[in-house]
Amino acid sequence: MKIVDVRATTVAVPLEAPLRHSNGAHWGRFVRTIVEVEADNGLVGLGEMGGGGESAEAAFRALVPYLKGHDPFQLEALRFKIANPTASLYNNRTQLLAAIEFACVDLIGQHLGVPACDLLGGRLRDAVPFASYLFFRYASDGHDEIRTPQQLVEHTARLKAEHGFTVHKLKGGVFPPDHELECYRALAEAFPDDRLRYDPNAVLSLAEGLRFGRAIEGLNNDYLEDPVWGLEGLRAVREQVRVPLATNTVVVNFEQLASNVLRRAADVVLLDTTFWGGIRPCVKAAGVCETFQLGVAVHSSGELGIQLATMLHLGAVLPNLTYAADAHYHQLRDDVIEGGKMAYSEGAIPVPSGPGLGVRLDPERVARYAEYYRETGGYPYDRDPGRPGWYAMVPNERFADPAVSIEVAP
Repeated sequence: MKIVDVRATTVAVPLEAPLRHSNGAHWGRFVRTIVEVEADNGLVGLGEMGGGGESAEAAFRALVPYLKGHDPFQLEALRFKIANPTASLYNNRTQLLAAIEFACVDLIGQHLGVPACDLLGGRLRDAVPFASYLFFRYASDGHDEIRTPQQLVEHTARLKAEHGFTVHKLKGGVFPPDHELECYRALAEAFPDDRLRYDPNAVLSLAEGLRFGRAIEGLNNDYLEDPVWGLEGLRAVREQVRVPLATNTVVVNFEQLASNVLRRAADVVLLDTTFWGGIRPCVKAAGVCETFQLGVAVHSSGELGIQLATMLHLGAVLPNLTYAADAHYHQLRDDVIEGGKMAYSEGAIPVPSGPGLGVRLDPERVARYAEYYRETGGYPYDRDPGRPGWYAMVPNERFADPAVSIEVAP
């Protein structure tokens, strides 16, 4: 089996409403690049990458000379062909590599007639539990805003009733810490038997990170994720707060993982199949974490069904996955895969059982959302449509006003 072509298509899939985060916002849609890797036996493997447009599509086209004739089974060679660590100082291709790796794993599984998790060590679980990923958001297109503790609790209750979530993650760093602490405590009071996690995306100062961490010590926390920036900042918080710390920002490769092992800053590493360059590096990293008693969870970077499938196959094979995975998925209105969005059952999503990644593209949906991308274009992830002229700083002192209600057009 040899690769004969690589095709990339950028799509925009609508969200229920614009989601606010510490560095900006998701402006009512996720922009993703869908990758199809065709082999000489007629099989097509699927990959996915965040962002997109002409630049992403051109980047994948530029990889065709690197990949034509490559055997998808040769995954270690693939790593060096695309993302040689010294060459990548000049052409950072980790996310491109991840999308191609997804597709190659998909091709191998289809060729052998086995699901991807069987290629990764075999499934240990048939479904992967997820946390409700909670965002402050703008009102838009008939969907309510989420700004106050009451609005957040009501939204969480609806998600819990619909999907069965028993773990709740609040994406923070939008409003002043005291307001978000009030929101977090409201969740703890409303759902006393459920577990919680808070992620302000590293924008708190060390003083605020310590203050927030100490204030939640008595709650039913999974962990406090990236309260401040950097391994040194996390170490300072970890030494003084009795809540496990997690990161997805500063342990995203093996060198950083080694540093965290030698001088622990984070207790839990959130593995992202895109950030780490593929599914297999995440499996390797999870093995290191198992050895050194670091917790692992699965990170979400705004995925559609293809990358979600990689997360499910990863979650299926990790013996030390003791935390529910993250996913923005329930915030989406649709997907590009056959059958539309995958369904949650009791807070979990079944691991696909078909060959390879176990998902296939719906051509009509791909065409519809490719056209939607052409109509709407991309958006600046690090800007907020409701706060013209604002940009984030680390640490941040310019938080949004929780008293101001804004509706944003879809």
